[in-house]
Amino acid sequence: MTMRTERSDRWVRAYVDETAVVDSRDALLFWEPVFPIPMYAFPRSDVRSEALRPSSAGRPTPTFSGPKGPVSELYDVVVGDRVLEAAAWVRDDPAIADRIVLSWEPGLFDRWLEEDEEVFGHPRDPYKRVDALPSSRHVEVSIGGTVVADSHSPVLLFETHLPTRYYLPRDDVRLDLLTPTDNRSMCPYKGYAEEYWSLEGVPDADNIAWSYARPFPAVARVKDRVAFYNELVDITVDGVLQERPESVFSKRANRPTS
Repeated sequence: MTMRTERSDRWVRAYVDETAVVDSRDALLFWEPVFPIPMYAFPRSDVRSEALRPSSAGRPTPTFSGPKGPVSELYDVVVGDRVLEAAAWVRDDPAIADRIVLSWEPGLFDRWLEEDEEVFGHPRDPYKRVDALPSSRHVEVSIGGTVVADSHSPVLLFETHLPTRYYLPRDDVRLDLLTPTDNRSMCPYKGYAEEYWSLEGVPDADNIAWSYARPFPAVARVKDRVAFYNELVDITVDGVLQERPESVFSKRANRPTS
C-alpha cells in the first residue's frame, strides 16, 4: 500500500523546555497505510541536528504515536539534561525517507505549535470534521452482560473515519460499577480527557470510558459526559443492538495512554 503525503503551509514547531527542536515552514503531512491519523515529516535542515543522538533502543516500542512500519534511523532527542528516548526517526518508506519524524507521545515534547496555537495529541487532519449533536435516541451500554449506562438524552459525536460516539449524562451511567484510573489523553479536536474508567474483572475493559471536563468550544456539548469505546462494548440504540465497529482503536496498542 502507498503512503499518502501532502505538503502543509502551517508553521510547525516542537519544544523541549524553551528550545525548538524543530522549526519548519515545510512540513509534510503523511498518513500510514494502516493508520488514519496523520503525522509530520520534516526536512533534516529544519530539525536541530545537535539534539539528535543515535538511539540504543534498537527498535521503537509500538505506541499510538510511534512508527507504523520499519525505520532506517532512530534517534534520542537530547536537550540539556533531558533525554527523550527514541523520540525521532526516519521512516523506511520512499515517500518520506529523506525526512525526520518526531514523536507526539505524551510526556516527550513540551509543546507543539501550528502557527502560534498549541496543538495536542497529533497533527490536525485537514480532512477531519467533528460534530457534537444533541439527540433523544435511547442508548444502552453493556459490558460483559452488565448494563452500565441507559440514556434518552445522549450527545452524538460524529468524527470523520471513526465510529459515532455516544456521550451520556453522568446520571445515566453506573459509575458505581466502574473504577476510576489515572489514564489521561489529549485530542487536537476535542481537548483533554481528564477522567477514564475501567470495569474490573472483564477482559479488555481497562480505560473503556472517558470524559472531557473542558472540551474545546466546537464540541462543548460533551462537557462532563461519559463515552465508551463502541469497539469494546455492546451498544443498543433505539432497541437495536449495534454491530461492534472495527477502527484504529480496536487494537489496544493504538488506544491512548498517559
